[in-house]
Amino acid sequence: MNVMKLRPLFFTISAFLLLASLLSIIFWKFKPSIDFTGGSLWEVNIPQYSSEKTDQIFSQNNLELKETTPLGNNNYSLKFADINPDQKGKLDQTLKEIYPDSKEQKFQTLGPILGRELLQKTITAVILTSIFLFLFIGRRFRDLSFGAGAVLAMLHDTFILIGSFSLLGHFFGAEIDSLFVTALLTTLSSSVHDTIVTFDRIRELRRQSYQKDWVALANQAVTETLTRSINNSMTIIFMLLSLVLLGGSTTRWFAAALLIGVVSGTYSSIGVAIPLVLFFKNRRQK
Repeated sequence: MNVMKLRPLFFTISAFLLLASLLSIIFWKFKPSIDFTGGSLWEVNIPQYSSEKTDQIFSQNNLELKETTPLGNNNYSLKFADINPDQKGKLDQTLKEIYPDSKEQKFQTLGPILGRELLQKTITAVILTSIFLFLFIGRRFRDLSFGAGAVLAMLHDTFILIGSFSLLGHFFGAEIDSLFVTALLTTLSSSVHDTIVTFDRIRELRRQSYQKDWVALANQAVTETLTRSINNSMTIIFMLLSLVLLGGSTTRWFAAALLIGVVSGTYSSIGVAIPLVLFFKNRRQK
């Protein structure tokens, strides 16, 4: 199977996806959650919920309800601006007046400083992971081309995931929250997994037949590992797809982020990482 003859197509697809992600980020940006903007998160159990009555609770206290998310079993997540203890007491009183049977499940106040800290730590984690993987993979395979290919493919998947959530946020209201950060960091590891399997097979084939050129080795390695990689990814994809379609609203976007990361990682291990290794080797030979 001569998969590497499709390298120009792979590069074109990746360039399109990266450009679409970049344009989405520039024009539509993101929809940050309370984790980044700061504010209040109030989860309450309301047996007979009414959007008009709920808006009335906040209007009577001169507050604006930013978002309401049904959680199932008559539980609702209400997001609004940060409030002080006195305002919270008045809010509780109004809630009981309008919804006598309601019960508070959770109240959380999150400052924007935590959001900045989370963002800084995420960026630091991505940078440190990239440097470590570049050096580690380059050393293990005794060729920095492999390290560069794996890291660039990983960053390719990360950027596509970020761009996808810019699109999903604009059209479907998907938020960037702490669960998204978790999915993003998970994507870093899942992206490298299939890549390393194929890289390792290339190394084994190189030891067996040192005279073969790198393109032939890459084609053989992809042919021998493709079925395993697809089968492994499909089991994860089906599970995540079921969570996206059937899961609750609290985990739906988290599962969607993981799903995008797995699909992108499966593609990039063949369509980005290996073609980049071949590109770097051709450049070095010239």
